[in-house]
Amino acid sequence: VQLQAFGGGLVQAGGSLRVSCAASGRIISGYVMAWFRQAPGKEREFVSAINWSGIRTSYADSVKGRFTISRDNAKKTVSLKMNSLKPEDTAVYYCAAGSSWSVREEEYDYWGQGTVVTVSS
Repeated sequence: VQLQAFGGGLVQAGGSLRVSCAASGRIISGYVMAWFRQAPGKEREFVSAINWSGIRTSYADSVKGRFTISRDNAKKTVSLKMNSLKPEDTAVYYCAAGSSWSVREEEYDYWGQGTVVTVSS
């Protein structure tokens, strides 16, 4: 599975942005898909995950109520809609695919290259 993240950019605080991830190679319908992020000078952290059917989702407390994850297995894409963005959301956002439900990055087998999101105050 190859993952390509896109959609990052510069947005003002309070604004919205959608980042997406396109998969190629093997189908992704059986995989858990997730988003992680890494802010400058910090370790990579879990943001959100979605199971194969899209019914089960999980969010980090810091983004709960503001971010929404979704997936389209037919199009082999997963998206993260980010609302009410804050400067502390500034980071490189990575999509990942794994076979097990987890918030730990070690459990994910495939990673995209990351897309940069910058939120100005």
